[in-house]
Amino acid sequence: MRWLPLLLLFLLAYIEITLFIKVAAFIGVAMTLLLVVFTSCVGVSLVKNQGMKTFMQLQQKLAAGESPAAEMVKSVSLVMAGFLLLIPGFFTDFLGLLLLLPPVQKSLTLKLMPHLNIVRSGGNWGKSQPTGNTFDGEFKRTDEHTERLVSPEKDDDIDSRGR
Repeated sequence: MRWLPLLLLFLLAYIEITLFIKVAAFIGVAMTLLLVVFTSCVGVSLVKNQGMKTFMQLQQKLAAGESPAAEMVKSVSLVMAGFLLLIPGFFTDFLGLLLLLPPVQKSLTLKLMPHLNIVRSGGNWGKSQPTGNTFDGEFKRTDEHTERLVSPEKDDDIDSRGR
C-alpha cells in the first residue's frame, strides 16, 4: 500500500511518454511541443477565469449567510485542475480539463460533501443580531477655557499642610 503513490507516478509517466510518442509520430515533434505549451496556456487562463467566478460566488454565499462549502470544494478542484494543466503532457491536460467541467465539479462536490466536517470559528455565516444599545451621535467640545475647572488649592486630596 505504501508503494501505491510511486506506482501511480510511474504509471503517469508511462502514459505521458506513450502519448507524446504517438502524437509526435502523427503531427511531428515541433507541433507536439507547441500543442503542449498551447494547452497549458489555455488551461491556465480557464482556471483563472473560473477561479474568479468561483471566488465571487463564494463571497455572495458568505454575504447571504449561507455555507460556502460547495464553493470551497469547487475551488479545490480548480486548484487541482490548474496544477494538472501546468504539468506538461496530454493525459494530465485531459484530467485538468475534466476537472474544469461543471458536471464533474458537481459530482465531485456531491461525493466529497458528506465527508467534510465544517467547523465554524469566529464570524457568523448568518445575519448577526445586535445585542445591547447602540447610540449614534456627534461630539463637539464647546468650553472656551482650557484651564482646569477645579483649582489645585481646593482639591480634597491635599490638606493644608501639603500632605
